[in-house]
Amino acid sequence: MKKMLPWLITILLSITLIAIVSIILFRSLFNDPASTAANKEPVEIEKLSADKRVEVTAELNDFRRNLKDQEKVVIISFAFQLDAKKTKEDFDKLLEIEIKPMISRTLADTTAEELNGSQGEDALESKLLNLINPALPKGKLIKVEITDFIITEL
Repeated sequence: MKKMLPWLITILLSITLIAIVSIILFRSLFNDPASTAANKEPVEIEKLSADKRVEVTAELNDFRRNLKDQEKVVIISFAFQLDAKKTKEDFDKLLEIEIKPMISRTLADTTAEELNGSQGEDALESKLLNLINPALPKGKLIKVEITDFIITEL
């Protein structure tokens, strides 16, 4: 009997672990996504008035930079929408010393082909959004929009 006790404990532990794993897998595989989505509350998107939008939007006009292809130059303008007026004030203070160098480095690593089309512009906007947000002391950058865009050869 003493020699069988470790074997019995091992078998019981194995059965218990198999049961726990099977329950977890069953719940994750056969979970109805429609029922869980119905339980969540809908997300409310705040619509800003034109005046409020102007209050929280900073602009950077006619930014010029050589691209990764040294014979190509981009002339680009941005509109940065922030979450609050105080965040915009902080953004304006950091624009020359921190934001412009980030944009410059990003464009320096970008080719003209990468900027072609709306997908290229969207990729640049999202990349800048992800780079600039950590640099802000308070608040966050909500949206980056390209307002003017020209690529030309030297």
